Amino acid sequence: MTAPGRRSSTFTRLLRHGFTDPSAAERLLELDGLDALRGDAVLLDALGATADPDLALRGLVRLVEAQTDVERPAFTTTLLTAKPFRDRLLGVLGTSEALADHLARHPRDWQALVTYEAADLHPGLPEFERGLAEATDPVSLRVAYRRCLLGIAARDVCGTTDVAQAAAELADLATATLRAALAQARAAAPEDAAQCRLAVIAMGKCGGLELNYVSDVDVIFVGEPTDEAREHEGGEARALQAATRLASHLMRICSETTVEGVIWPVDANLRPEGRNGPLVRTLSSHLAYYQRWAKTWEFQALLKARAVAGDQELGAAYLDAVSPLVWQAAERENFVADVQKMRRRVVDNIPPGQVERELKLGPGGLRDVEFAVQLLQLVHGRSDSTLHSPTTLVALAALADGGYVGRADAAQLDDAYRFLRTLEHRIQLFRLRRTHLVPEGEEDLRRLGRSLGLRTDPVSALGREWKRHAAVVRRLHEKIFYRPLLDAVAQLAPGEIRLSPKAAGQRLEALGYADPAAALRHLEALSSGVSRKAAIQRTLLPVLLGWFADSADPDAGLLGFRKVSDALGKTPWYLRLLRDEGAAAENLARVLSAGRLAPDLLLRAPEAVAILGDPEGLTPRGREHLEQEVLAAVGRADGAEQAVAAARGVRRRELFRTTAADLIGSYGTEDNPREPDPGALVDRVGQAVTDLNAATLAGALRAAVRAEWGDELPTRFAVIGMGRFGGHELGYGSDADVLFVHEPREGVDEQEAARAANRVVAEMRRLLQLPTADPPLLIDADLRPEGKSGPLVRTLKSYQAYYRRWSLVWESQALLRAAPMAGDHDLGRRFIELVDPLRYPAEGLGEDAAREIRRLKARMENERLPRGADPTLHAKLGRGGLSDVEWTVQLLQMRYGWSEPGLRTTRTREALAAAHAAGLMTTEEAQTLDDAWVLATRVRNAVMLVRGRPGDTFPSEPRELAAVGRYLGYGPGHVGEMVDDYRRITRRARAVMEELFYGA
Repeated sequence: MTAPGRRSSTFTRLLRHGFTDPSAAERLLELDGLDALRGDAVLLDALGATADPDLALRGLVRLVEAQTDVERPAFTTTLLTAKPFRDRLLGVLGTSEALADHLARHPRDWQALVTYEAADLHPGLPEFERGLAEATDPVSLRVAYRRCLLGIAARDVCGTTDVAQAAAELADLATATLRAALAQARAAAPEDAAQCRLAVIAMGKCGGLELNYVSDVDVIFVGEPTDEAREHEGGEARALQAATRLASHLMRICSETTVEGVIWPVDANLRPEGRNGPLVRTLSSHLAYYQRWAKTWEFQALLKARAVAGDQELGAAYLDAVSPLVWQAAERENFVADVQKMRRRVVDNIPPGQVERELKLGPGGLRDVEFAVQLLQLVHGRSDSTLHSPTTLVALAALADGGYVGRADAAQLDDAYRFLRTLEHRIQLFRLRRTHLVPEGEEDLRRLGRSLGLRTDPVSALGREWKRHAAVVRRLHEKIFYRPLLDAVAQLAPGEIRLSPKAAGQRLEALGYADPAAALRHLEALSSGVSRKAAIQRTLLPVLLGWFADSADPDAGLLGFRKVSDALGKTPWYLRLLRDEGAAAENLARVLSAGRLAPDLLLRAPEAVAILGDPEGLTPRGREHLEQEVLAAVGRADGAEQAVAAARGVRRRELFRTTAADLIGSYGTEDNPREPDPGALVDRVGQAVTDLNAATLAGALRAAVRAEWGDELPTRFAVIGMGRFGGHELGYGSDADVLFVHEPREGVDEQEAARAANRVVAEMRRLLQLPTADPPLLIDADLRPEGKSGPLVRTLKSYQAYYRRWSLVWESQALLRAAPMAGDHDLGRRFIELVDPLRYPAEGLGEDAAREIRRLKARMENERLPRGADPTLHAKLGRGGLSDVEWTVQLLQMRYGWSEPGLRTTRTREALAAAHAAGLMTTEEAQTLDDAWVLATRVRNAVMLVRGRPGDTFPSEPRELAAVGRYLGYGPGHVGEMVDDYRRITRRARAVMEELFYGA
C-alpha cells in the first residue's frame, strides 16, 4: 500500500503533468509489473509531454502487460534509459489509440522504434520494401505495414520529420505495399503473370507523394500482353483478362478486412469511364479515351500520375504518353466551365451539418489549396516545365520561383497548408480511420491542440489557429490567382517579380475571358499609377475578377466595371463603398456580368450603384411610395418635359433596383443567397415593374394636365391597365397595355371634355417616348373597343353602350385583366364595376362563346407564331407557353367566376390557385401549369436582362444562352439540360391545357 501522503503527492504531480484523470492514472501505476516505472520522474515528465498523457499511460500499461516475464525487463530498461526511444514510443501512444492496439497485439514491435540509427531517420522506399519483404500473405502484410507505420508516426509526432516528409514516407510505404501485394497476387496465379505485363499507376495523394495516414490509394492499371502471348490468336484479350485478375487480387489483398484490420482501400475509379470502364486497359486504349472522351477533371487528376509498381517500362511509357495531354488541358474549349463546375461541386457535396467541421472540402480547406495550385499548374505549365511537380508544396514553391505567385503569398499558403495537413494527420492517427472532420468533443480537441504544440488552453488555441489559417486559404483565389494579373500591368516596387503580360493573358484566358488583351488594358487603366484611387482598385480587382469569372461573360463584367469606375472614380464615396461594404462589391460584380440591361441602366446614372450597398437597397419600393416620389418630382419641375424626365429618371433607377434584386436573387451572393422559389422572383418582378410603370403613368398624367389646365382637367380621367399590366405581371420588355376612360365634370360640354381627354392622351404618349437616356415606356391601347379603328379615349357611358351592344367574346376575355392604374380612383372603380358582368357572366360562359374562344386560340396558334420559330421553345405562343396557360385559366374564369369569388382576379397564378381550390383542376394539373408559366415568364425576363431587348425564345449566341442558363439556375456547361427541361415542363403543360381547354 502507498502512504496517503505519497498518494496525494503523486496525484498532484500527475495533475501538474497534464493528466485529466489523475486518480485513474494512479490506479494504473499501482498495477503489478509496473514497479520499475512507478516512481520514475523522468518517465512522468515524458508522459506529461505527450498529446494525451492519460491515453499514453493506458497504452503503455497495456504494452507492459503484453510482455512476457522474460521480455519485460529489457523493455522497461530501454524505456527508462533510452530517451529517443521513450519519446518516440510515448509520443505514438499519446496520439494514436489504434497503434497502441497494434502494439498490444504485437508486443515485440516496440523494437521497430529502436532499431534504426541516426542515418536512417528518413527511410525511403528501399527500407520499406525490406520491412515488408517477409510478408507472404495478406495478414502478415498488414502486420508488417503497421510496424512500418509505427516508425513514420513516431518520427512525425516527435517532430523528427515535418508534415511533407511524413506524407512522402506514407506514399513510399504505400508504394512498397502495392509492390508486395502485386508480388503475392502474381505468386498466387503464375499462369496469369506469365501472360501479361501490368503497370500500376498511383494517382491522387499517393501519386503526389503526399499521402495521408488513412486514405484511399487511387490507382490506374495499364496492361499489355507479353511478346509470347501476343503471338497467339486472341492473346491480347486473354492477357487483359489475366491482368484484370491480377489487379483485382491486388486490390483485395490491400482492401479486404482481416483480423488485423484493413491496410487501405485501393480505388481504381479514376480510370477511363470510372467504375463503368474496364479495370485494365492497354496503353493504346488509354490514349484513345483521353484523346476523344476525357473531361478536364481527368487531366487535372493526371497531374499526379506516378508509376509505382509492376512493369516499369510500361509505366514509364504510360506517363510519357499522357503527360503532353495534361499540359494541353487548359486549351480545351470547355476548360473554364469544367473548372467552375468542379470548384462548386467541392462545397455542394458536403452535408450541411458538416461544412463548419470539414477540414478537406470546406471553405478554406485543403482542397481549396490543392485546387488552386493545380489550376495554376495547368494554365502556366504549358510553357514552363518547372511547374510539373505532382506534389502540392513543391509546385507552390515553383509557382513562387517563377513569379506566378507572390513569395509572401506563397509562404502564407505553404504555412496554412502544412498546418491543415498536420491537423488532418493527427485526427486520422487517433483511430486510423479515414476522416476529414474536426471532432467536437473537448477531450479530442485538447489532444489535437497539444499534439500541435498548443499547451496553454489547447482547445481555444486550436480553434484560433484553424480559423486563422482557413482565412488565409479562403483568400487563395485573390492571393495566388488574381492578384498577379494586376502585377502584370501595375507599377511595382523595384526588384519585385511580376507576372509577364503573356502569362497574365494565359491566366485571363483560362478564367474565361474571350479577349485577354482587352481585359489587360482595362486592368491597366484601372490599377496603374500611385494614386489612392489606383491603390484601392488594386485591392478590389482581384476579388472582382473572380466574381466576373464566375459569370457567363467575364469580359462584359470587367468592361462595365471600368465604365462605372470612369464615371464615378472621382466621387469620394464610390470606392469606399466597394472597399468597405463587401456586399456592394459582389452585388456590383454579379449585376455587371449578367447581361446588358442592368449595366445599361446603371451606366445612364452610375450613382445608382449606392443601392447595392444599402441593406434595404434590393427591396423594390411599393406603389404608394413610388407615386408620392414621382408626383413630388413632377410638382417641382419647370414644364411638362422636365417633369416627365424626372418621372422617367425615377423609373430608370427603380428598374435598376428591380433588375439588380432579380439577378442577385437568381444567382445568389455570399450575403444574399439564391432565392429558392422561382415563382416568388417572378411575382416580385411583375409587381415591381407594374408599380413603377403605374407611378410613371401617374406622373405623366399629372405633367400633361398641369401643362395646359393647371390643377384640374375639365373631365375626370382614368388609365385602366390591361394585359400583363392589369395582371401585375409585367416583364422587363413588356409594353403597357391600357384603356383610357373619362367622364365630363359637371357643367362641362361633352365635346370639350373629349377634346381635353384626347389632348391629355396624346401629350402623355409624346412625353413618355421623348428620346432621352432613359428607357421609353411604350403605351399600347390596341385592346380598346374597335381596336386601332376606335377612339383612343371614351367616356364611361360610351364604354357602357359599346359593351352592351357590340362587345365580342375576345373583348370580354381581355377585360379579365382590367385594373385601374392611374388617374381618378372613383372613375376607375366604376369602370371595373361596369365590366365585371362581361368578364364574369352570370351563370357562366355559354357553349357558343366557349367554342369561339377555342377557335380564336387555335387560329392564333396557326397564324401568330413567327415564321421559323421552334414551337417547343417559344415562351409566349409555343407549346405549353404563356398563352396556353393563360387562355386555360381565363376560360375557367369566364365559366365559373360568377360563382367562385377566388377566380375574380387579374393575376394568373392567383386564378390558378383559386381554380385548384374550387376543384376545377387537380393538384398535379395546377402545379404543372404554374411551373410552365413561371418558367416561360423567367425565360422572357432572362432574355431581356441578357440581351437588353425583348425576346420570346432562347438566344442562339452561346454566351447569351449560357447567361440565360445561369439566371435560371443552370451551372456552366448545362445549357442543353436547361433546354431539355424547358421542353419537358412545357410539354406536360400543353397536355394539361388540351385536356382543360379543348376538352381533348
